Amino acid sequence: MSPLGRPHHDGSALYVEQPAPELDERVGVWLRVPEGAGVTSVHARAVADGEAVFTEARPARRTPGETWWRAEVVVRNPVTPYRFLLQGPAGTRWCNGTGEHTRPITDHHDFRLSAHAPPPAWVADAVGYEIFPDRFARAAGPDPPWPGWATPVAWDAAVTRGGPAAMRQLFGGDLRGVAEHLDHVAALGANLVWLTPVWPARSNHRYDAASFAEVDPMLGGDSALHELSRALHDRGMRLIGDLTTNHCGAAHPWFRAAQADPASVEAGFFTFVDHPDRYECWFGVPSLPKFDHRSTELRRRLVQGPGSVAGRWVGGPTGFDGWRIDVANMTGRQGAVDLTHEVARTLRATLAEVHPEAWLVAEHAHDASADLAGDGWHGTMDYAGFSQPVWQWLGAGHGAGDWWGTPGRRPEIGGADAAAAVDDARASRSWHATAASMALLGSHDTARWRTIAGTRDRWLVGAGMMFAWPSVPMVFAGDELGLEGVDAEAARRPIPWDGRGWDRDGLAEWRRLGAVRRGSPALRHGGSRWAHVGHDALAWLRETAEERVLCLAVRAAGPDVVVDPAGLGAVGGEHLLGGPDLRPAADRRAGGPGSLVLPGDGPAFHAWRLDT
Repeated sequence: MSPLGRPHHDGSALYVEQPAPELDERVGVWLRVPEGAGVTSVHARAVADGEAVFTEARPARRTPGETWWRAEVVVRNPVTPYRFLLQGPAGTRWCNGTGEHTRPITDHHDFRLSAHAPPPAWVADAVGYEIFPDRFARAAGPDPPWPGWATPVAWDAAVTRGGPAAMRQLFGGDLRGVAEHLDHVAALGANLVWLTPVWPARSNHRYDAASFAEVDPMLGGDSALHELSRALHDRGMRLIGDLTTNHCGAAHPWFRAAQADPASVEAGFFTFVDHPDRYECWFGVPSLPKFDHRSTELRRRLVQGPGSVAGRWVGGPTGFDGWRIDVANMTGRQGAVDLTHEVARTLRATLAEVHPEAWLVAEHAHDASADLAGDGWHGTMDYAGFSQPVWQWLGAGHGAGDWWGTPGRRPEIGGADAAAAVDDARASRSWHATAASMALLGSHDTARWRTIAGTRDRWLVGAGMMFAWPSVPMVFAGDELGLEGVDAEAARRPIPWDGRGWDRDGLAEWRRLGAVRRGSPALRHGGSRWAHVGHDALAWLRETAEERVLCLAVRAAGPDVVVDPAGLGAVGGEHLLGGPDLRPAADRRAGGPGSLVLPGDGPAFHAWRLDT
């Protein structure tokens, strides 16, 4: 059966009447049921105080080819899971976030209503751009104050790969260099910049902070950050910073005080196995001593309240608009100790106090669902629900680098497995968390997307998918130019602003995709449902009450893709990217009256605004 022939629900405004409910509020939820689905009655099953509660749904609206059933769910608890029980001549089945099931199922993939404050409204309209400051741009002027630990190199020098020398290599990018290239960022459709750490450190990546009290003078100091933030805000753009709550650098004053005096309050910020030289650290790396969040004083200085590190750098015309939290999945976790949720809630409360519109997003390379309850991180870097499925579907046979130490190469998967992986990830968290997560094709921690994709055409298909996803597109600076790199270190090559190695026609395509995203309410705010799942082609609909966009990603040339008319309600549409308009099937055998025929040529990405 076509995916459009199956009942559908998601957490978007098209299906949930109150996206930000209060406790004990009754919320109308809608189930879309196509004709021919064999459904004669529907009940919503919610969990209230740990017990299942059933509410009868009524057929409240009809649109061409489908019936919309409405039920009310009481938000009894801060997070209220619910799913639908469907009955009819074909029998009884459940509908949850992963689809229909006739077998007994658990609550893990239920839909969720959350009484926690939703993510900031601006996040849904964001297109992000990640900048690794040392490698992005260097402002004109005299040489920067090179630190003693660094190996200074020219902007066009080769990147050193492997070992400590790779971390010491410094190209001298700075924040005024970022400010000088904001026209390039804006031309991509981006309205949000994410800066990786700006603290003084002993590495080019600066995740080993030697201080949280100032911006690295190498980057231009506090004044350069304030100038950049103001320049972005003057353009109507935003800026988020990068804060490591799991560890600091061994040169940080807190750690030095802890080593100098085992009775000091700072000694409680860390876990010493044998003072002063044996201590818990990130993956055994001694330059990255791990924080022990059992210390109330650590939490006060780092994450709690306006005077903390997390609070003092956020807000106002010259501050950050939120944080990307480095190693969020490991923060507060150490053996039997698990304070991750407490740290996340504390950070969220701090941001609510100093800058209520701040975005809090967690780094998590794997399944983040257990950490996305709604009262802490707004979302995650969605490696599990976007990056990995797309890499393994589009990057088939071109698996560059490893994946966080995973042995072997990433296997090729077909469209069905890719769609299932996406559904598993989305269904394990609230819609709020999906919408407030990053959809990214690469980052400073991965190989370059152009290298993973393997071919230019697939590189562009992946870009189309990212810009059409129900999450925040996050471009790693240089991916839009077609830069390559087989691993994270190779990917961190400086941007060649002289234009060498740029794929200028490809850049024009990325810019066009950004413009389409920015101009489409459905792509920014709409729900998402599969329209076609084939081995080499995936199609999905992004929909609001006012607009519907049909997206098609094809990884290899094949026959035309015929989309069943059930649940579609349209027979044509305008191509948003300058390609062919939609056309109905030539005969009934192609898929039935009203079916749409989509071009199977590929690799290619298409997006159409459907007729209404």
